[in-house]
Amino acid sequence: MQTKPILIVGSMAFDDLEFPVPVASPDVRSAAESDPRATTSFKDVVGGSATYSALAASAFAPVRVVAVVGRDFPEATLETLRSRRIDTAGIERADGLTFRWKGRYHADLVNRDTLDTQLNVFANFRPRLASGYGDSPLVLLGNIHPELQLEVLEQTTKPELVVADTMNFWITGEPKTLAKLIARIDLLIINDEEARLLSGIHNLARAAKEILSRGPKGLIIKRGEHGSLFFDKDGVFAAPALLLEHVVDPTGAGDSFAGGLLGYLAEQGKYDHHTMRRAMMHGTAAASYCVEAVGTLGLSELSRENIRQRVERIRHLTHVGEE
Repeated sequence: MQTKPILIVGSMAFDDLEFPVPVASPDVRSAAESDPRATTSFKDVVGGSATYSALAASAFAPVRVVAVVGRDFPEATLETLRSRRIDTAGIERADGLTFRWKGRYHADLVNRDTLDTQLNVFANFRPRLASGYGDSPLVLLGNIHPELQLEVLEQTTKPELVVADTMNFWITGEPKTLAKLIARIDLLIINDEEARLLSGIHNLARAAKEILSRGPKGLIIKRGEHGSLFFDKDGVFAAPALLLEHVVDPTGAGDSFAGGLLGYLAEQGKYDHHTMRRAMMHGTAAASYCVEAVGTLGLSELSRENIRQRVERIRHLTHVGEE
């Protein structure tokens, strides 16, 4: 069976990252406490939701990307994407500078502060699907304005699976447009804070029930280092996170999770409850490689076999043996 292509729409960006300690430190917290002024900075790190998710998904399936970059975005990076079965015909190069985000992580490498955001060419981005993209069977709508996400859907031809991401900014700022989007998708992927904000309910089980009543067939709630939860009409599944000794950069972990998940689904060609459970394990494995290096370096040579090995490690975390 031929693996199905994935359409991914989202941002491509430069990230300027600041970490509280040298990224090679084996103990982030103790090193930060010993010298709270110590930082390590990285400039012009290639990032963006579409970049992370496409690289993760490409370990399984061919990918089609729709995004916009500026004249300053390196052609060599696009060549790298193309070398991994990522079709870049839908990446528009506009006059101006590429979207840029600057952030500083706290000592726990979980919380972070946004220091600067420059939308640049992303401010006028109107996604237009390249020839042949509209018939993509799987669609991932990255975290962009819900109006743009809806515009993408209008350009597709009955996709088999539509997955969307969103964030607090759109939940509070564009509730009506976001509601229209949620009613039309198959799977929503958000974190626990966003699930509570979207539903108005603190308890995640009841929050999930409320969100599912709005239209999507499934909901994934990401919980960072505590794993993720999948809800649909057939029940609930909890996927653990992989316990890692060294976490370097969590930027893009959620997008890598989504890319790995969709890549596995594209490979399998089915989207039932049990396949989704296995897909979550593969998404978790992809994200684990992402956080072990700065930017997309952990994904640049990611293979299907790499992910299989980590899925086995995740399975062992919850295997209780025979009675």
